[in-house]
Amino acid sequence: MARFGLSLFSLFSLVHIALIPSLCFSADPYVFYDLHVSYITASPLGVPQQVIAVNGKFPGPVINSTTNNNVVVNVRNDLDEDLLMTWSGIQMRRNSWQDGTLGTNCPIHPKWNWTYQFQVKDQIGSFFYFPSLQFQRASGGFGPFIINNRDIIQIPFAQPDGDIFIMIGDWFSRNHSALRSVLDAGEDLGMPDGVLINGKGPYRYNTTLVPDGIQYESIGVDPGKTYRLRVHNVGISTCLNFRIQNHFLILAETEGHYTVQQNFTDVDIHVGQSYSFLVTMDQNASSDYYIVASARFVNESLWQRVTGVAVLHYSNSKGSATGPLPDPPNDFYDKSRPVNQALSIRQNVSSSGARPNPQGSFHYGSINVTDTYVMKIVPPVKINGTLRATLNGISFVNPETPIRLADQNKVKGEYKLDFPNKPLNRTPRIDTSVINATYKGFIEVIFQNNDTVVQSIHMDGYSFFMVGMDFGEWTEEKRDRYNKWDAISRSTTQVFPGGWTAVLVSLDNPGAWNIRAENLDRWYLGQETYMRIVNPEENGETEMAAPGNVLYCGALQHLAKNQTNSAVSILTGSSKLFFNLLVAFFPLITIFS
Repeated sequence: MARFGLSLFSLFSLVHIALIPSLCFSADPYVFYDLHVSYITASPLGVPQQVIAVNGKFPGPVINSTTNNNVVVNVRNDLDEDLLMTWSGIQMRRNSWQDGTLGTNCPIHPKWNWTYQFQVKDQIGSFFYFPSLQFQRASGGFGPFIINNRDIIQIPFAQPDGDIFIMIGDWFSRNHSALRSVLDAGEDLGMPDGVLINGKGPYRYNTTLVPDGIQYESIGVDPGKTYRLRVHNVGISTCLNFRIQNHFLILAETEGHYTVQQNFTDVDIHVGQSYSFLVTMDQNASSDYYIVASARFVNESLWQRVTGVAVLHYSNSKGSATGPLPDPPNDFYDKSRPVNQALSIRQNVSSSGARPNPQGSFHYGSINVTDTYVMKIVPPVKINGTLRATLNGISFVNPETPIRLADQNKVKGEYKLDFPNKPLNRTPRIDTSVINATYKGFIEVIFQNNDTVVQSIHMDGYSFFMVGMDFGEWTEEKRDRYNKWDAISRSTTQVFPGGWTAVLVSLDNPGAWNIRAENLDRWYLGQETYMRIVNPEENGETEMAAPGNVLYCGALQHLAKNQTNSAVSILTGSSKLFFNLLVAFFPLITIFS
């Protein structure tokens, strides 16, 4: 046994040596990650509970890549239920097979692992990953995902002295399966139990609101240095106002696009959104300072305990953070304030992004719109006796066979290409209704929120231009107020209750792409659909083929009988080279034995 172990080590060394030239001299380098998803017990709010950890950590580790890297992520599922990992904001160019939602992937079963492989093509910025099934994000499983600029492309600000990752989100002391049961019973989740910052509860800034013994996040900094804070709202449904006591936040980037730099004292970060701020540590270090994430657009006196508080700790600090928290926005009677802040976030059209050409060279305002979709959001309704959420009166149910997998294997009847482009005067229904989108089209999408809560809407596979936002009903005349020059491009936008948000998007990425509510309760109840985008020429050049390790389910379940767990984890992309080399070198085992 020992001799075999030694021979196997030698074999892997030879294979590793053989692999080095292929990796070093390939046009775009590879980065490799293993994500082991499992349950652990933690007490973020002082109460022991089951949370989802990645590699034993809550939150999970950073995936660090650079523009055009090939990213290979092996995901091991040690949960007691199916799992998919999705990569919020990563566009998966021509490769929706790796997107990690039920419309694009069959699930990874318990005790199985599956290898994702994709290229972060022509992207930079701050993103995050999370489990997309069964409300699992409410128990964790998330972590940061960054894409750095290549060395030859300058960033539009001085190189920061360090990166700081901050994951904020509302939190319940019940795990995701218990919260699912509440929704399945047709009930509302109610007020969260708190807000976490990097998986930890609040610093005890108030002895009445915060019990003793809760572990809090402390972020160490050096005086005079400037840090890039990458902040992600990974919560369930609550918009959070982010601020740091006595420090300005210079907004620099959001979801892969550099912004016009401007100072904020506080920023509303909606569910699923990501921001980069430059923060200079220019304060007196006589004490630490509060980092705050507090609930917005709720009864703030009732929700006081739903406040996340961490500590900014200067290396030469003389004492603890003290005094009241920095004030939240005082705009209860001023609806314009949050809209104006959102519209003030504009694209830096003079900076380079992932490529050396200026981002603003794409003059979206002069392109003719080919299709308009008005997507109406209303409060959840009973359909066939079950509480459901809808878009345009349709509550989505996922197909048994993922959309493009069904297409390529000529499986009929899995979905319908009949999602309406405007609300219809008919009874709400449960259906698998998908948008039949036109490849190379340039579409306008208006999200009309007639629900009672702020909605976050996300689009996979794309960044869209957020050109307009306001309260009231959208009408065609509102187009005259669109920002047609430097609207921010992003993948997740807020839609205020009783209001609308308009986006423009160029459909140049074929595949099947999820449009969903990032609010987990609404998403779980069916507020989503997909865009199916197919090049009519189908010449094989615009969309990648299904990967060699594709999982089968639904009508194609019979094809899964030939799969083994080891096969789906290694037979993909560059790993095929490894496998082939392994076969080639196998006879050498006898030599080393």
